[in-house]
Amino acid sequence: MNNSDAVGDRRRRFDQVVAVFHADMYRYAAWLCRDKAIAEDVVQDALLRAWKSLDALRDDAAAKQWLLTIVRRENARYFERRRLDTVDIDNLTASQSALLAEAPNEELTDLREAIYALDDDYREPLVLQVLMGYSTNEIAELMGLRQGAVLTRLHRARSKLRDGSAHEVNS
Repeated sequence: MNNSDAVGDRRRRFDQVVAVFHADMYRYAAWLCRDKAIAEDVVQDALLRAWKSLDALRDDAAAKQWLLTIVRRENARYFERRRLDTVDIDNLTASQSALLAEAPNEELTDLREAIYALDDDYREPLVLQVLMGYSTNEIAELMGLRQGAVLTRLHRARSKLRDGSAHEVNS
């Protein structure tokens, strides 16, 4: 097999692995960083890292977890290396304020805000389970925790959402 065949095979494998899970990668990144534009950057960085380390993926059946782990680490790297600009939303011009507007759905907005307000330790396993469909065993492996810790975090996350106390730092 010549070099161009090897590169072609590698590219086909990468495309097959990523095509299936690209939307999941983006959705997970968006929930982690709470910003669609940053999520796009995180996913691009994750795709680049996945391409570079594709040989480390021994079993394509484990691709989803492998890719989401890369997204999680790239999200952490993103915030380590970038100092983000902040905007005072109370002092926006009319045209800037219009950019923030979308069709109001109070219930959905309240739920999103409550989930975003959860500490990362509670929000991440909840998003992995509810939105990504991961089992508690898979979440434990992905986050480097024991299953009992994941169950506790999920219980606390749901309790905080139910009680409306997502803004509390510790429980």
